[in-house]
Amino acid sequence: MTTIAAAPRAKWALYLDLIRFDRPAGWLVLVWPTLTALWVAADGFPGWHLLLVFVLGTVLMRSAGCTINDIADRHFDKHVKRTTARPITSGQVSVREAAGVGTALALISLALVLSTRWEAVAWAVPAVVFTVLYPYTKRFFAMPQAFLGIAFNFGIVIAFAAVTGQVGSSGWLLWLANMCMVLAYDTEYAMVDRDDDLKIGLKTSAITLGRWDVAAVMAFFVTCLALTAWVLQPYQLGWPLWAGLALAVAQVLWHYRLICHRQRPGCFTAFSQSHWMGATLFAGVALGFALR
Repeated sequence: MTTIAAAPRAKWALYLDLIRFDRPAGWLVLVWPTLTALWVAADGFPGWHLLLVFVLGTVLMRSAGCTINDIADRHFDKHVKRTTARPITSGQVSVREAAGVGTALALISLALVLSTRWEAVAWAVPAVVFTVLYPYTKRFFAMPQAFLGIAFNFGIVIAFAAVTGQVGSSGWLLWLANMCMVLAYDTEYAMVDRDDDLKIGLKTSAITLGRWDVAAVMAFFVTCLALTAWVLQPYQLGWPLWAGLALAVAQVLWHYRLICHRQRPGCFTAFSQSHWMGATLFAGVALGFALR
């Protein structure tokens, strides 16, 4: 009886590991720029319905993306120190099971978007396509992190479409700013696995940039913050916006200290804590709108 009762719990634990349930940094880096876009599009608080749709949708799609990534990379992950114990790679979860989990999560996320405008639903379709295709770009594309940025940034586009029915210049500039943010923190992530990726023939921005990796990460961060300041300045958000930007700049300097020696622990810490940059920017925007 004990063995029978324990088996379902073990399987659920594997599914939770598959979707990185205990590692929220992956969805936090997605949710903050999406919420920033939602606030800007709505000119303030967007309402509880849209807030719930985009927070839950972001978490679910990130989880679905993890299953897709692990299915695509299952033969490569066994050669990378950080990923050898992943459920699919270790054989504890089958590809069919993982595909079922990912499909279910994506369908629930789609159902959430269906409760908004049709324009948002239309943008959700390519978002799923790019999420599915991203893992395979590491085989042939020198900067797969750029493709990841496109996939990650659909939340910004969908947010504007859900609120206004279109994506104006502010939306696309925020999209470009967050593209730079993704390039920065995911290059930090790629720096962790660079030695293993070189051995197995995967392509990453850390490998492509070579000795310019640290400088590029800093340039991406600075460009992101400059574009963010430029696009948000006309909204007259006052001191909260500038305080959020100042805190973000301080974090960029901290990231430099973490990655400048290119050591695995420092680079991984930088990536895993990068969501705080988005959080401080969102806090500045949300408070700015509230006090305006």
